[in-house]
Amino acid sequence: MTSTSPRILVVDDDPEIRKLLARYVESQGFRVLLAANCRELRDQLATHQIDLIVLDVMLPDGSGLDMCRDLRAQRSSVPIILLTALKEDVDRIIGLEIGADDYLGKPFNPRELIARVRAVLRRRAEALPPASEAKVYHFEGFTADPQMRRVTDPKGTDVELTGAEFDLLKTFLDRPGRVLSRDQLLDLTRGRDGDGFDRSIDVLVSRLRCKLGDGGPAKLLKTVRNGGYQLAAKVDIEDAAT
Repeated sequence: MTSTSPRILVVDDDPEIRKLLARYVESQGFRVLLAANCRELRDQLATHQIDLIVLDVMLPDGSGLDMCRDLRAQRSSVPIILLTALKEDVDRIIGLEIGADDYLGKPFNPRELIARVRAVLRRRAEALPPASEAKVYHFEGFTADPQMRRVTDPKGTDVELTGAEFDLLKTFLDRPGRVLSRDQLLDLTRGRDGDGFDRSIDVLVSRLRCKLGDGGPAKLLKTVRNGGYQLAAKVDIEDAAT
């Protein structure tokens, strides 16, 4: 472990779980900070640079879902993996809708958590190309800048996207006109560290459509029956350095 190793903040009110995860996460080469509740989470964010948050949904002074929503409302882009004992699809969907990057149901194997942590961090790193290779995408008046992880609409107004929504949009922008199945989109956006819960892709596409104002007859993101989804827009790519 070095001073440049990613720093993971583990937030859980169970001291045994915190102790177990701290020991295991550190053994995998990460730096670890701990918090037992929402207040301690805020304190850690205020005093340390955090690379990823492992956040339990059930906390003594509030909901992890509300905490995730608040962080995204504050424009925090720190990746979040939710831990939840709730197995219902709707709870997973809510987590994705409010900006979580991934989720894991309790009980879980610490090895699976580490796999998901690495996958989320890898996706973030891959989404930021070297400056010499930086590109900016233009489509239907929108501009997407992967280095800044920023999207602006035809009027120049920022479009607020979660990390997962931006990753999905970039996947389409790199493959305009190509029909991508749900399984392909899972592979490309989650590295198959997901569990085949393909409704998550439907949720993200729906949210992306809403935020892009894609409700007219000529949709940007088209649903192809028995096929998947397709970005039906011309994409122009320019060198960000120009």
